[in-house]
Amino acid sequence: MTLLVATRSVGKEREIRRLLADSGLSLRFPDDAGVPWRGNEETLETGSTFEANALRKAEYFARKTGLPTVADDSGLEVIALGGAPGIRSKRFSGVEGPEEEVDRANNAELLRRLAGAPEAKRRARYLCVLVYFGRPDAVPQAFRGICNGRILEAARGTSGFGYDPVFLSDDLGKSFGEATPEEKDGVSHRGQAFRELAAQLGKSGV
Repeated sequence: MTLLVATRSVGKEREIRRLLADSGLSLRFPDDAGVPWRGNEETLETGSTFEANALRKAEYFARKTGLPTVADDSGLEVIALGGAPGIRSKRFSGVEGPEEEVDRANNAELLRRLAGAPEAKRRARYLCVLVYFGRPDAVPQAFRGICNGRILEAARGTSGFGYDPVFLSDDLGKSFGEATPEEKDGVSHRGQAFRELAAQLGKSGV
């Protein structure tokens, strides 16, 4: 089965290819499927929830390609910041540009806002919501993953992407930036959600 994964994030693509490497699925990403980037894609992530954003992205690309499609919307929620950056995780700092530059700016903004906060105020969690369309007119299915931790006072490690260097995983006792890809995949929010998706597709005989 060919599955379109509706993301243009280099970091997410790398991670998802690992997570689904043994699934038997043939993965395609928008560029592979001949869907060039268009400015209206920016409006797909203006919903008020992760579910809404994932649904809009999945439906958009399923209709563009006719392929079974999954879209991910994920982010970091910090308790003391009222759940921020949340659905604005990618745009938290307001900086635009290459993915690595945006990640650095977002991490710097998060650390600035939490400067001097005690450990109890640094509790956080990563969330991931996937929405899957088997065909463009199908009833969508949702899959979720959550992992808990806290925000460090300074970045540790250079692995992963996004907020990984400042997120200390409760499960691993180290930051996702210090973890190996295999360690992160085993406990991460995205790993949980994609394993659920793969299991469901396997049960469906796909």
